[in-house]
Amino acid sequence: MNLNTRVAIVTGAGGGLGRSHAIELARHGAKVVVNDLDQAVGERVAEEIRSSGGEAMAIAASVTDEDGIAAMADQVMSAWGQIDILVNNAGILRDKSFAKATIADFRLVLDVHLMGSVICAKAVWDIMRAQNYGRIVMTTSSSGLYGNFGQANYAAAKMGLVGLMQTLALEGQKYNIHVNCLAPTAATQMTQGVLAEDGLEKLSPDLVSPGLLALVGEQAPTRAILCAGAGHFASAHVTLTDGVQVAGGPGAGEAVIQRWEEICDRRGEIVPAYGFTQAERELASAGYSSAAVVVER
Repeated sequence: MNLNTRVAIVTGAGGGLGRSHAIELARHGAKVVVNDLDQAVGERVAEEIRSSGGEAMAIAASVTDEDGIAAMADQVMSAWGQIDILVNNAGILRDKSFAKATIADFRLVLDVHLMGSVICAKAVWDIMRAQNYGRIVMTTSSSGLYGNFGQANYAAAKMGLVGLMQTLALEGQKYNIHVNCLAPTAATQMTQGVLAEDGLEKLSPDLVSPGLLALVGEQAPTRAILCAGAGHFASAHVTLTDGVQVAGGPGAGEAVIQRWEEICDRRGEIVPAYGFTQAERELASAGYSSAAVVVER
């Protein structure tokens, strides 16, 4: 893996996973922008990279600040002339059961994780399109993919990032922009009190970041969800079962209930190439032929 010609931005890189990602990218030759809320914290990581022979700069900005993130992109372009890799890593937790959670906390988590990733991706999107190259990584979570008690806000944001990844990957394909998700399990400041203490030493962020390399290189996939933790790597998929065709009419609801096990039978399930795959198959099952519908907006 050689990233010598690449420029990477890592958000929330002042510590934890972000720091590990930044160091791993720099180790493989990338020039790294260490983004963090705290300039001094980001500068420590940037200096750590520089002291090891790499190139790095620290830029303080909140991922929720459109103007600040746009200014960061401008600063990087002025200094290095390109932005090839964006790792959307910044995040927060406000864990409470849904009954006890406040709407303000819900909005805050969505703003940082989901809208923060949208803002950062938007800031580099036209740059990547113009240079006909880009690699964007969203940080999702098993909490979003599968749910987790007390994390409704976090889970909603993290699954939202999967949907964002799926669509940006399709829209970016003709511009050689690959978009993927990383679902990490790591002992960081965010996970203190969430993960069992006796397993934390096995969950170093350094054991996650090697997986990031697979998502940002020349041969990176697109629309992949890579789960990583403790040196273990697996891929997750959103699938669609074969399903059944039910005739309309007064008894249709009862028929769906009666055939529920058949509807959920996972034998022969697929990973749809795009969202309209569902509609195409539904129309085909109802006796209509259909073609993929792609609308350029």
